[in-house]
Amino acid sequence: QVQLAESGGGLVQAGGSLSLSCAVSGRTLTWYSVGWFRQAPGKEREFVAAISWSGLSTYNSDSVKARFTISRDSAKITVYLRMTNLKSEDTAVYYCAADPKSGPSASRSELAYDYWGQGTQVTVSS
Repeated sequence: QVQLAESGGGLVQAGGSLSLSCAVSGRTLTWYSVGWFRQAPGKEREFVAAISWSGLSTYNSDSVKARFTISRDSAKITVYLRMTNLKSEDTAVYYCAADPKSGPSASRSELAYDYWGQGTQVTVSS
């Protein structure tokens, strides 16, 4: 019904920057929010950032704070995650997810998201 595809992952040096993209396709969605999550080997999946449908509400996890910036295009079909000052602990598979039930704000909980992408690997070398 709804498909999400992440892209932009790769290998970067610590302190470097990388931008990820999440393209939404399939059934047209309105008033949905998009979140970014990540999962490192042997660890639980954790929240990274989220953005509301309007783009006016954004949230970052405490672990990334101002280093990461989430945004979406004017057509609201692509969501971006710009990552700066990358650290070794940022190494993980990054997933984007869509919450079609969201209201004016986005959720930090992965339980709120119904559709998930396949993930893209981000590796930060130190």
